[in-house]
Amino acid sequence: MSPALRIKWCILRTSIAERLAYRGDFAFATLVRFLPIVTQVFLWGAIYKATGPGDTTVINSYTYGDMVAYSLLVMVGRAFSSMPGLTTGIARDIRDGTIKKFLIQPIDMLDYLFWHRVAHKLVYYVIAFVPFALVFWLCGNYFRSWPDNVTLIGWGLSLVLAFMIGFLIESLMGLVAFWFLEVSSLVFVYMLASYFLSGHMLPLDWLPSPASDVIRLLPFKYLAFVPAAVLLNKYDHQQLLIELSLGFGWVIVLYFLNRLALARGLRRYSAYGG
Repeated sequence: MSPALRIKWCILRTSIAERLAYRGDFAFATLVRFLPIVTQVFLWGAIYKATGPGDTTVINSYTYGDMVAYSLLVMVGRAFSSMPGLTTGIARDIRDGTIKKFLIQPIDMLDYLFWHRVAHKLVYYVIAFVPFALVFWLCGNYFRSWPDNVTLIGWGLSLVLAFMIGFLIESLMGLVAFWFLEVSSLVFVYMLASYFLSGHMLPLDWLPSPASDVIRLLPFKYLAFVPAAVLLNKYDHQQLLIELSLGFGWVIVLYFLNRLALARGLRRYSAYGG
């Protein structure tokens, strides 16, 4: 194993051990995250009931069952793309000077943070697998049909994109701290915008043109909407390939911006003291 791979494996193994040190608290926090889906089910039930009688009511091509399925799949996508504490953690390290450890050790900061988050997601899904399986089993009737193999592979790739784009966006915001001491306002604006632009609040295909056409060119849709739309068969195979290609294009762009921000930021960074 090369030195670079040994470093990555060491970061991953250490981060997993760190997460498992407080596994009881981590498991409780994970289970609590499932509570909002109950609210979503009742909320959409009330909306569809008020709109028309029966389970065949359709709003913007979505039945009530489609919306419940969409909400469940959005929850899965957001579990991959959300990076709690990443932006503020980077900003704190820059502000407090803790970032110096990445300058004097042979460890790349972005590489370390990436594998640290991979470890977090691995532990999260080991703990959350049973609750996820139970929720999807209970709501299995809301899914119209089992997708084909190409769609399942596309869904898996869309979840990888959700993780990578979510990580790169939030790490880029954290690197802004090289120029601004406080980024909490930026994080607040991002959370509000992401909740809408990612399709977390409403499916993006509910939005009218030309607004929806512009929003679909942005990377935010990969955080929630695209993984859900793929498994709901909203894309044929050709459209799926185009969406995934555009997503990987955004990964390259965001990675380049992260590297540029880190390089420029370190040029102007100054740290004093022991």
